[in-house]
Amino acid sequence: MYKLLAIDMDGTLLNEKKEISNRCKADIRKLQEKGISVVLATGRPFDGVLPYINELELFNENDFVVVYNGALVQSTNGKKVLIDRPLSITSYKELYKVSNELDVNIHALTETSVLTPRNNPYTHVESSINKIPVIEGNIEDIDESTNIVKVMFIDDPKKLDKIIPLIPQWVKEKYNILRSAPIFLEFLDKGVDKGVGVSLIAKELGIEAKEVICIGDAENDIAMIKYAGLGVAMANATDDAKSVADYITLSNEEDGVAHVIEKFIL
Repeated sequence: MYKLLAIDMDGTLLNEKKEISNRCKADIRKLQEKGISVVLATGRPFDGVLPYINELELFNENDFVVVYNGALVQSTNGKKVLIDRPLSITSYKELYKVSNELDVNIHALTETSVLTPRNNPYTHVESSINKIPVIEGNIEDIDESTNIVKVMFIDDPKKLDKIIPLIPQWVKEKYNILRSAPIFLEFLDKGVDKGVGVSLIAKELGIEAKEVICIGDAENDIAMIKYAGLGVAMANATDDAKSVADYITLSNEEDGVAHVIEKFIL
């Protein structure tokens, strides 16, 4: 029997209007009634997922969330933190130099804002999705105590396709690099990803990997899809995500998450 369901947000639980369908909401409530843990696992900051936590009423003592692609894993009420591994101003500065060498846009996320050295449409996509402000300014002027959670190269998908092979080897060795969307390439602490995040929650709740279902659609979901007893990729998932999945469900526009819940749990 499955005891924990971890779900990616964008492209998975959310439709293209960034909404949770009534069918998905109803099925998730049924899981809660059965005592099955539902975990939202996302690249978003906590503030960017909070409206959905409220909508799904995931505020019980044993409800947890994976945010920033695993850089922060905590209870939804904020009382228990299982992992918190932000980056640093130093990381932002050194990756900024790399971005200049590769001629690609960059920004960094704090807990409450998006920092960028230059205005660009891709940063505003991030801001709009998560409903957090953009702060434009010189990196050298940022207070050294600022908590940088993750850094991202953000640009046209073709530009990112072109520069990814050119990223220096030392960067690949130092950071966990994940493509979370066609326009987003994320840099995280080497020891974190969604798979680590979900595994920590399972351990905290006394649940084995074989009792976990993870559903996602992108490269940043691969670690948790591989970790789970049942790893699921959406029909709209990338080929890489599909290649490691045990099951391919319907798309996010076709209630693929609800299909998994009904087929394998309910």
